Amino acid sequence: MEEPTLPPADTPAQPQPAAYDTEGRPLYYAPPEYRAQPGPQFVHMSRAIDPAKQVISDEIKAKHDASAVAYPFLNLSDGEYIVSSVRRHLIGLVMPLALAVFLIAFIASCLVNYSVIVAAMGLTTPPDFGPVAFVGVALMILVGIGSYIAYWVYVANKFFLTNESVIQEIQFGLFAHHEQTVSLANVEDASYDQHGIIQMMFNYGSIRLSTEGEETTYRFSFVANPKAQIATLNNAVEAFKNGRPV
Repeated sequence: MEEPTLPPADTPAQPQPAAYDTEGRPLYYAPPEYRAQPGPQFVHMSRAIDPAKQVISDEIKAKHDASAVAYPFLNLSDGEYIVSSVRRHLIGLVMPLALAVFLIAFIASCLVNYSVIVAAMGLTTPPDFGPVAFVGVALMILVGIGSYIAYWVYVANKFFLTNESVIQEIQFGLFAHHEQTVSLANVEDASYDQHGIIQMMFNYGSIRLSTEGEETTYRFSFVANPKAQIATLNNAVEAFKNGRPV
């Protein structure tokens, strides 16, 4: 008896009927054709080693040069210039300067009326006037130096609007300085507020900036005429985002 011949190993097996119809004819199952899914496409682009520099007009260059001379402590980019410079209202110095004047006047009055004060206190052996005068003069000098430092720190806080960004110079103390720079493209909201009859009478207040993304808020207080400053800032932000010259 002859053994059945087996098909070669690489020969695909014949499909077997999966079912039969009503007349007994075999029905075969055909598996769906597999199609490879397209893979990610990679696009390689070349970039110039030395990108082309932005063309700056003579007018913008002249404004940049003038701003660099007027504000040498600011780090301005090529083509960036100052649109407006905001300083604090001098009313914020009234209280510290008034206190300094009062202290100096009080010490001077005590020195002038030293003999009267000694007699009123009933001191039998009062200290010599020389050392007392030296201490009094030294105290007046210290108060004067302290008031000048307070004045310098106060006026050193500045707020600059350029055609590209907002720069805030913050002076916390004699040896504590901080600078914040926000691009006009990141400014989401700019507003101002005035509280109380004093701020309304002397027309000063605070301006507030909020940025996109990080939701950071920047505030600058004691601003003279804050309404006009915010109008200038909003116009600059709108012009910058719309591609118009600031």
